[in-house]
Amino acid sequence: MALPASLTAALKRERMPYLVYRHPPAYTAQEIAAVSHTPGRCAVKVVICIADDQPVQALVPAHYHVDLEQLRVIARVETLRIAREDEIAGLYPDCEVGAAPPFGTMYGHRVFVEQCFVGEPEMVFNAGTHTESLCMHYSDFAEMVKPVVGTFGVRPGRSRTTRES
Repeated sequence: MALPASLTAALKRERMPYLVYRHPPAYTAQEIAAVSHTPGRCAVKVVICIADDQPVQALVPAHYHVDLEQLRVIARVETLRIAREDEIAGLYPDCEVGAAPPFGTMYGHRVFVEQCFVGEPEMVFNAGTHTESLCMHYSDFAEMVKPVVGTFGVRPGRSRTTRES
């Protein structure tokens, strides 16, 4: 499967610089980090959530978890949960399940990004398939997506009341 045409068109229209990594199948952000030789802190895990019945994307480093309660507060919603696989398939029909790129705004979804990504020289993430990833500078990504920046990621070994993903 090639990059979704909608993603390619959006990147071209916005004149955003990016690199495409073609690689053996990788199903997690940590696997993407390994195959692209990128530090885990720069590999983006895209967690699809349902916030008051509306889909949102939560972006954290590969080795983090999402603190759902903190994200719920930042999103200013009453309820927040991880989306089911069948819901994800319907939300991103031009992508392989589990490989949605962090461009939720293309689909009308709000995007939340963990504060630690701000200023990173590179971010690597799914490009709609399990065999292709994109690499972009955070500032280019932020210019295009205009995500809400917040602190809702939990590093391994740290505890918060609600850890998911």
